[in-house]
Amino acid sequence: MRTVLVTGPGGAGRTTVAAATAMAAARAGRHALLLTSDRGPAPDVVLGTTLPTEGSGEAWGWPWAPPREAAPGLWASRVAPAAHFHALAEDLQKRGTGVFDLLGATPLDPEELTELPGAEPLALLAALRAAHTATGWDLLVVDMPPLLETVALLGLPEQLGRYLRRLLPPERQAARALRPMLAQLAGVPMPAQRLYETAERWQRELAAVRDVLESPDTTVRLVAEPGPQALAALRAARAGLALQGCRIDSLVANRLLPEDSTDPWLAALAAERRDAHKTLCEEFLADGVTVRELPHLGRAPQGPDDLEILAARATLPTADHPPAEPWAVEDRLATDGMLIWRIPLPGATRDGLGLVRRGDELVVSAGPFRRVLTLPSALRRCGVAGAGLHDGELCVRFVPDPGLWPRTP
Repeated sequence: MRTVLVTGPGGAGRTTVAAATAMAAARAGRHALLLTSDRGPAPDVVLGTTLPTEGSGEAWGWPWAPPREAAPGLWASRVAPAAHFHALAEDLQKRGTGVFDLLGATPLDPEELTELPGAEPLALLAALRAAHTATGWDLLVVDMPPLLETVALLGLPEQLGRYLRRLLPPERQAARALRPMLAQLAGVPMPAQRLYETAERWQRELAAVRDVLESPDTTVRLVAEPGPQALAALRAARAGLALQGCRIDSLVANRLLPEDSTDPWLAALAAERRDAHKTLCEEFLADGVTVRELPHLGRAPQGPDDLEILAARATLPTADHPPAEPWAVEDRLATDGMLIWRIPLPGATRDGLGLVRRGDELVVSAGPFRRVLTLPSALRRCGVAGAGLHDGELCVRFVPDPGLWPRTP
């Protein structure tokens, strides 16, 4: 399934552009599903349809509420964080019954369970994966949280999987053959067994989400209302998205103002946005990213008629998207005695970069974002000799370790 993740700075019109993108696909005869994480009224107003809420989500049994048809070929649904949290908590309590009995603890009743902070990102990831297991749609458009939150969210499955592997490494599990015997002697299921089984299940779930995010059919669509603040936010987020290996299919410059206004105040505002838009075009087009323009309607978009106007200008996602090229390792051993790992980080600045070698891993920071990268096999036998940022690309230099590098006869 083709998937487009729509995000941008807060207030840039993410929901409107996501809905217009789905509408454009529906107008072209494709079946589109719009999945929104916005719990406010914005999706209902933009679509002109009231979407089911959390209550329906609980009965539905999915991390998203039952989809509703907003226009011919266009269906929409909300993420259901509370329903997802209740399902996880109840499952964890069922699996931990033996542990609770062993400790003399009393499980919580369903009515006592209250959604905790941080439940929404996990529900959104679960809904994203669940939508991919459903049938009947050609395109999934996800109305994501604000830009910086989205970048952090996209790195969450990999980081959680890393934490689970470090805290509960599979190679250190108790011998499986001994667990049934120990459980019989104790009279209750062994907590370690339950713990590892739960960790293994979560690892599978996280791997499935990563497969969706890393698929060549998944791209990010950025939305911005041109201006000085948008420029700064997009530059920081571009580096973070690149660090996570995410592909940007286009940038939508939203709510562009007419340039021929005779009102001095409106003319000045239009000129400021026009200058910012020009800078955005120069930076993104240089990297091969398509820039699209959506006009300001003079009002907040409401209902299918307004969406039709915007959908006529929205970029229709292509059925096939070229996969991202792997980060290249340049061999300069013969000329300079080194290998260079090239990591594209458009929008990054030298002041915001951080680099730490840790065993067979490289910890790279770009502004507020960080990722732990596993080194390619050849670089694990090398030491870091330095790094530099050139034209939006981080070039890390590696020199072979004589004690580990194979000798040439």
